[in-house]
Amino acid sequence: MADQTAHTNRKAELLSKPVEHIDITQYDARPLVEAMGKMSFTSRDTARAAEIYNRMLADRDCSVILTLAGSTSAGGCMHVYRDLVAAGMVDAIVATGASIIDMDFFEALGFRHYQGSSTLDDNDLRDLYIDRIYDTFIDEEELQACDHVLLEIADSLPSRAYSSRAFIREMGRWLKSNAKKKGSLIETCFDHDVPIFCPAFTDSSAGFGLVKHQVNRMKANAPYLTIDSIADFRELTDIKIKAGRTGLLMVGGGVPKNFVQDTVVCAEILGVEAEMHKYAIQITVADVRDGACSSSTLKEASSWGKVETAYEQMVFAEATTVVPLIASDAYHRGVWKGREARHFARLFDAVDGQ
Repeated sequence: MADQTAHTNRKAELLSKPVEHIDITQYDARPLVEAMGKMSFTSRDTARAAEIYNRMLADRDCSVILTLAGSTSAGGCMHVYRDLVAAGMVDAIVATGASIIDMDFFEALGFRHYQGSSTLDDNDLRDLYIDRIYDTFIDEEELQACDHVLLEIADSLPSRAYSSRAFIREMGRWLKSNAKKKGSLIETCFDHDVPIFCPAFTDSSAGFGLVKHQVNRMKANAPYLTIDSIADFRELTDIKIKAGRTGLLMVGGGVPKNFVQDTVVCAEILGVEAEMHKYAIQITVADVRDGACSSSTLKEASSWGKVETAYEQMVFAEATTVVPLIASDAYHRGVWKGREARHFARLFDAVDGQ
């Protein structure tokens, strides 16, 4: 009993300081970004990225697509992305499953991420059922509760193939009645008809819940729900074709970045001449020397016919340090005010049976 009490107390001690998400509406980064534009190195790159983002927003013919990879939502930027959607500064999102499920949906259920340490013994953390993202902690028991909610949502839906976008929209609908924390990114996107795509959706807590759903249904010899990644690609390409001119705000790289860039090529294969993405920003710490850079530099992407080079900027920085600056600068400049909402999610109402 004493060991169990000590175990419980130690876990409570480690999970005692929640990550607080930064609020871009409460501080004005414009003077700092302007000053950085007169500097060099990453500071000047960041200022130019902010200028390009404002160009996207000022261009009334441009639709803005946000891509998310990595753990910036857990690290304190979760409300940044939500507030960009709420202000009409983002029209579609492509993300990793972890960004949307393990971080945003997880907190919508009332759970939190916690400030921790990168130096603790990970074997001790495992014994305490604490998962670590560098210096951020997650309660594994709460994450498993998130898995179970995903199972419940899957069990409640008709058994058919869904794009990740369609399934996440149902998650948003579920949150309207069941969220413990209102104003998540998923719920905000549901309210504003902003579609979210997770092309590697099952690489997250969603995967565990959906596997359990399928196994249970198979044991009962019953039909089950599945995620159609080809539908994801087709639907996002439909959005690119509908949008015409587009700008990319990319946090990290990897699958979300490559997925959204490939829509230009996919449209061409479908016989539609789509514009290359006119504006593009990528914030990453990935290296270029191994030929990757989280799926190519933006200039390299131009050789594939994906991105124009007039208004592109690579920012080689850890994203939580510069995303709030770029977002706050754009929010307070206000060029986004009066932008027409795209409501891209409505393109699929007939497919979704709405």
